[in-house]
Amino acid sequence: MNEERIERPRHDDLSRRAFVALSIGSGLAAATGSAGAALSVVESNLAIETPDGNTFYRLAKAPQYETAANVDFGAPETRAKLGPLMGSITAPGAAEKDAAVYVAFLDAQRQVDRARRIGTQGYCMGGALAMRTAAAVPDRIGAGASFHGGGLVTDKADSPHLLAPRIRARMYIGVATNDDQRQPEAKDKLRAAFAAGNVPAEIEVYPARHGWCVPDMPTEAGAPIYSAADAERAWGKLLALYRSALA
Repeated sequence: MNEERIERPRHDDLSRRAFVALSIGSGLAAATGSAGAALSVVESNLAIETPDGNTFYRLAKAPQYETAANVDFGAPETRAKLGPLMGSITAPGAAEKDAAVYVAFLDAQRQVDRARRIGTQGYCMGGALAMRTAAAVPDRIGAGASFHGGGLVTDKADSPHLLAPRIRARMYIGVATNDDQRQPEAKDKLRAAFAAGNVPAEIEVYPARHGWCVPDMPTEAGAPIYSAADAERAWGKLLALYRSALA
């Protein structure tokens, strides 16, 4: 196993790339202590044992695309290919099972401080997965975030917002403007669910479209979906969340 010692930067200077590098060997919790604390972090290569090493291991290998900008997600052939894969991890119980396995794996690593809690974040369909993870392993998840998340509030019995009573994490939900327009009541139902479950949560609607955090998102009606300013604001919110909930 190759190891490289790196000094942790101040949070104000923490870029997305540096954050990922810090979190590989130490876990998210260890990378988000108080800003003034002096801490050396050991970065290590870790192997997570799942069939084919991919999220969609239940069905097939994950499809590879060089950039999302070259993919027509509305095309029937794309939907036919991606739909079953997405369904394999949104199926009832799938996310909960995976969450328990991944957390147990991380906790088995000597680099992880098990006295500190873990942060989880998701984008698009990952927003609901982050909420399910927080509910599935409440004793270990201390912070959860969703950015332009889909399916957080549904009329089904397993809707993510109904899991609020099980969550012990601090939550942040960033909603895209067009998602809010399609489902304006969702943010209010989320706020009510978190309040009823005594879950500290912040919910905001961004002046940006679904997918705004992803740099290579394709254009829509000739206009870019990615919003650099809003993506940076979301990143700042995520770091602030982890700083407050995991320190």
